[in-house]
Amino acid sequence: MRKRIWGWFFFDWASQPYNTLLITFIFAPYIKELIGDGAQAQAAWAFGIAAAGIVIAVLAPILGALADAAGNRMRWIWLFSAMYVIGASGVWWAAPDNFNLIATLMFFAIGMIGMEFATIFTNSMLPDLGTKEEIGKISGNGWAFGYIGGLIALVVMLLFFAESAATGKTFIGLSPAFGLDPEMREGTRFVGPLTALWYVVFMVPFFLWVRDPKPPRAPKGAIKTALRSLVGTIRSLPQTPSLFAYLGSSMFYRDALNGMYTFGGIYAAGTLNWTVVDTGIFGIVAIIAGAVFAVLGGHADARFGPKPVITICILILSFVAVSIVFVSRESVYGIAVDADSNLPDIAFYVFGALIGAAGGVIQSASRTMMVRQANPGKMAESFGLYALAGKATSFLAPTLIGVATVVTGSQQMGVSPLIGLFLVGLILLAWVKPHGDNDGWQHTS
Repeated sequence: MRKRIWGWFFFDWASQPYNTLLITFIFAPYIKELIGDGAQAQAAWAFGIAAAGIVIAVLAPILGALADAAGNRMRWIWLFSAMYVIGASGVWWAAPDNFNLIATLMFFAIGMIGMEFATIFTNSMLPDLGTKEEIGKISGNGWAFGYIGGLIALVVMLLFFAESAATGKTFIGLSPAFGLDPEMREGTRFVGPLTALWYVVFMVPFFLWVRDPKPPRAPKGAIKTALRSLVGTIRSLPQTPSLFAYLGSSMFYRDALNGMYTFGGIYAAGTLNWTVVDTGIFGIVAIIAGAVFAVLGGHADARFGPKPVITICILILSFVAVSIVFVSRESVYGIAVDADSNLPDIAFYVFGALIGAAGGVIQSASRTMMVRQANPGKMAESFGLYALAGKATSFLAPTLIGVATVVTGSQQMGVSPLIGLFLVGLILLAWVKPHGDNDGWQHTS
């Protein structure tokens, strides 16, 4: 069982660089550099990710129900792993002399969809890894392990590949490794192939050590059975008010958090004029905080339960969402600063640490809360609904940010919708029972 848990951890380690390197800290700021205007880049990034979110929202619960009906979750993980690798590799073609925004966003979306769908099935394995009392720590440790993987991948990118547009050198003054051409930004573009290669290598322990406890089976009419089960589950949600409220709550607060992750790098690049390297350092601060607090949060989850942990994290993230609107190169909380002041940068590093810490804890606690709320016999379907809750409005945050950015012409006002999303999530959390509608199912193995 211990080897199986470690194998499960390796999915977080293998997949985290898509979030760390592509969505937030390296590739998104690079897109801003290519487009030039921060607000225009933020809007384009928003609408591209919103399109991927719609695909995920539509298909996630269907795939989860199908996995419960037909078994063999590993087959699905193989399929979506291939999408992850293809999508990540494809962003290499975002060259400055031949930049095609639509093609770049399509590759990015393919990889993102693959990552999200694979996560549905790996998350659904969590209750099989330990007792109800143990899964909080297991989830927290897995998230921390993933953060460490993302941190190492980010450090490798900053030290050896991601070059400054001005100097053509990496963070430590080296030319990009393997003779990559800095003028064509090949060092920074290598973030795609590196993310894909990282996933291929580190998914090996997962596929070697993790075994799906359900025997593979493919009964006749599996798809029809899965869809009928899914429709029945959705119709019965009002009869399970705690699960219903939790899916609604997580729908909004996870959407807001994903908005922070998705736009953090491109926002800092446009608002504070940070380079890819500057944003990478910001990422290191956030990831270290995330790794440390994911472990601590796992212990808090085990002791106090996930609900109070989630509540505290939403409050912290709401504070950050309000704060980032009031910090720019010209002022901090309405107080004017000199153009060469470091105070806005320091403030953003603090915000990065808070986002990393609270973000890691809330995501870990959220999946243990889902285990408590879910029907044990429909775990993959439940996590499909959980993914739906995370993605049904996933197009909403980037769309709202895109619209607000276009209407106001301001990156700062553009991210203000995140505040409302966090508050709605916090309000709905009040109706969630700590142990779910069937007060505390007991895991049996």
